[in-house]
This record gives sequence, C-alpha cells and structure tokens, in this order.
Amino acid sequence: MSTLQHDPALEPPPLGALPPLGSSRRDEAGMQMQETLVELVGLALLGKQLHWSVTGRFFRSLHLQLDEMIDAWRELGDTVAERSVAIGFIPDGQAGTVARDASFISVERGVIEDHLVVRTLTHQLAETAERIRSRMSRLGELDPPSEDVPVEVVRTLEEQLWMIRVQQSS
Repeated sequence: MSTLQHDPALEPPPLGALPPLGSSRRDEAGMQMQETLVELVGLALLGKQLHWSVTGRFFRSLHLQLDEMIDAWRELGDTVAERSVAIGFIPDGQAGTVARDASFISVERGVIEDHLVVRTLTHQLAETAERIRSRMSRLGELDPPSEDVPVEVVRTLEEQLWMIRVQQSS
C-alpha cells in the first residue's frame, strides 16, 4: 500500500481561515459528522452486498429498490463529508476506517432470501436512524447550521424504513 508524501502545499489553512467555531467545538461537531459518514458508507456497502445476493419472489423489486437506497446513502454521505470540510474537519470514509468504526450487521456471502433482506434492512435502518437522530441535538448546540445535515439524513432513512418495513411478512 502506498501513502502520499508530505507536501507543504497540502497543509491545512491557518486557523483564521477556518469557520468561526472554536477548535474543540469544530472537532466535536466533526466527530459527530464522522460517525454519521461511517454509518452511511457502511449502509451503502451492506446494501450492495444485499443487492448482489437477494433472491426470491421479490428479487426484482428489492434489487431495484436497493439501487435507489444505495444512491441516496452515497449522496447523503457526500453531503455529510462536505459539511465536515466546510467547518474545517477532514472526514475519513476509507475502507479501513469504515471497517473499524461501523456497527453493522454482517451478512454471509451467498444467496439471501428476499424476506431476510427485508428483515435485515428494516433492523439496520431503524438502528442507524436512531443513532444519527441522537446526534442531531448535540450538533445543533455545537454548530446550528450543521444540525440540518443529520436532520436530512434521518428524514431519508426513516422514509426508506417505512418503505422497506411494509414489505415484511407477518
């Protein structure tokens, strides 16, 4: 694995060039955003595995629905990462970071029946939305403009949860 060489041109800007958050508030807000980014990248990875593995009567509809959900998670992840950079925090969405920090269900490699895909997604979306929801108020205290980002994420996840949950068999 290669690493980038130190380049003085890539040094962070002086503190006066950063948004007017104190460094501790910026770092804490950035970490709240970082945790959200890791969850969204992890969701996209889980979603892709389910997308490739789903089988059963509802294969086609779930396969297409997963494509839409994954696209949304990736876009939301980009929104989270860009807001992090805007407040002066550099996000980390690399595979090693996501593997180390994400708290996701692991699925076996292989075919997964459609009802199990629905159950897995329902569980994971509910837990992820709840964790991100818990960060909203703290972000609002640290940096009110940043609070809108997890609000958007939770709205999307909860809508997706509704759409997937109704597919569960009784």
